[in-house]
Amino acid sequence: MLMTIRHFTLAAALLAASLHSHGFDLQGHRGARALTPENTLPSFAQALGIGVTTLELDIAITKDGVLVVTHDRALNPDITRGPDGRFIDAPGPAVSSLSFAEVARYDVGRIKPGTNYARQFSDQKAIDGTRIPRLADLFALVKKSGNDQVRFAIETKLSPLAPQDTLAPEAFARAVVAAIREAGMASRSSVLSFDWRTLQVIQREAPEIPTVYLTIQRGNGDNIGVDKAEPSPWTAGLRYSDYRSVPKMIKAAGGHTWSAFHLDLTAEKVKEAQALGLQVLAWTVNEPARMAAVFDMGVNGIVTDRPDLLREEMKRRGMALPAPTPVTP
Repeated sequence: MLMTIRHFTLAAALLAASLHSHGFDLQGHRGARALTPENTLPSFAQALGIGVTTLELDIAITKDGVLVVTHDRALNPDITRGPDGRFIDAPGPAVSSLSFAEVARYDVGRIKPGTNYARQFSDQKAIDGTRIPRLADLFALVKKSGNDQVRFAIETKLSPLAPQDTLAPEAFARAVVAAIREAGMASRSSVLSFDWRTLQVIQREAPEIPTVYLTIQRGNGDNIGVDKAEPSPWTAGLRYSDYRSVPKMIKAAGGHTWSAFHLDLTAEKVKEAQALGLQVLAWTVNEPARMAAVFDMGVNGIVTDRPDLLREEMKRRGMALPAPTPVTP
C-alpha cells in the first residue's frame, strides 16, 4: 500500500506539473526582437521556428484603414530608412498620416548604428529590404506554417495624451476586432493595451476575445498613477486610490489578464491577481537569471525578446515546450 500511495503521489505531482507547463504562455515579443528586426515577417517566422505559444505584436492603422504591425504611432527613426536608403529624421511621420502604399516604401530591416537600440540588441541580424507587414500578412504567414495552435497577442498602440496620432479608441478597437474575426482568429487572439479604453470596447463588443491590461508603474511610462488623486488618463476612469491594488482595478474593469512590467511584480502580487481569477504575464524578460526569478513568482507566462533562452529555462524546469513550426516568410 505504501508503494501505491507513493506512486500515486508522484503521478499526481507529474500530472500537475504537466498541466501547468502546457498552460504556460511563452510569448515572443514583437516576434523575436533580439534576434530579427522587430514586428516583421522574418521576426515572426523566427519565433515560429523557435517554438512559442504566442506571437506578441503591435498595431497601428494607416490613413486608408489598413492595420499594420508596428510598435510606434510614428515611424521610428532608429529602425526606419526611406526609399533613398537613409535613416529618416526624428520625429518620423505618424502612421495614421500615411497610406499603406506609403508605409510600404520604408525599410525596417536594420537598426541605426550608434543608437541605444543598437547597443541593446547587438545580436539582431539585419535583413535589408524588410517592410512593415499588414496584420493580414502575419495571419497568412501563420497559416502557411501549419501552426494551428499559436496565439496572437495584439496590442493597440494609441495614447490618451496624443489623440491626434490615431483613430479614437472605439474606432481603433472595432477595426482590430473586425480584422481578427475576418481572419477567423478570434479563438486564438487576445487584445492588450496600456490605454484601457480600447479594452473596454473589446469587452462590450467582442466578449469572445480576452483582454490583457498592460501596466507599468515607474518613470514617464507610468500608466497607473498610484500617488495621484485623479484617475490616470490611461485607466478608463478607474482610480487607483479607490482600489489600492492594480489587480483589483483590472478585475473591476472586467479584464482577463494582467500583463505587468516584470520589475513591478512580486510573488505576493501574482498570488493576489490569480486569487481574483486573473492570469498574470510578465514583460519583457530577456536575461536568464531574471527569467528564473520571474518563473519562481508563479506567473502564467513571460513575454520575451529571447524566446530561445526562455525555452531553455522551461526545459531546465521539465516543462513541455511549444512545437517549432519553421516557415519561410
